[in-house]
Amino acid sequence: MKKLVLFIPLVLFLAMGVFLYKGLFLNPQKLDSALEGKPIPAFQLERLETPGELITNEQLKGKVALLNVWATWCPSCKYEHPFLNMLSRKNILPIYGINYRDERAPAIAELKRQGDPYTLNIFDKDGRLGLDLGVYGAPESFIVDHNGIIRFRYAGPIDQNVWSETLFPMIQQLQAEAAKDNVS
Repeated sequence: MKKLVLFIPLVLFLAMGVFLYKGLFLNPQKLDSALEGKPIPAFQLERLETPGELITNEQLKGKVALLNVWATWCPSCKYEHPFLNMLSRKNILPIYGINYRDERAPAIAELKRQGDPYTLNIFDKDGRLGLDLGVYGAPESFIVDHNGIIRFRYAGPIDQNVWSETLFPMIQQLQAEAAKDNVS
């Protein structure tokens, strides 16, 4: 019996090794979102640029939109920012920003310096909205339909490849569905 007890650490080590080995092949950008198919969580937070002006989840309804979680401390956000500026200039869809666990003054300064692609920018200083959305870190983006329902979550920076292969086809489909709903 004592010899059997000696093998317990070996068995635990092997089980942990298999678990960690499997994790090497997971893609964090393809993690499921528990909120896909559900409404944007209810919130009431300040607009980044205007302290005291409140934005709610109801204001994000009406059009297919991209909800983008970003921060000044996030290097990948800086990488995707020029692409978001280009998308904003093309006026394909509204881009709503969630300034996540950041400081207001540096965030505003960053947008003045680098350009502001956001139709609305929500100040989520404490990260409560990010937590409700299941955000792992910045940048993360959510495609939201015209009814305020989250249809897709993408973790990581958006670039031309991600846009054209993954996000834009989905957005076009949702915009077509929204147009049908508006006609009916």
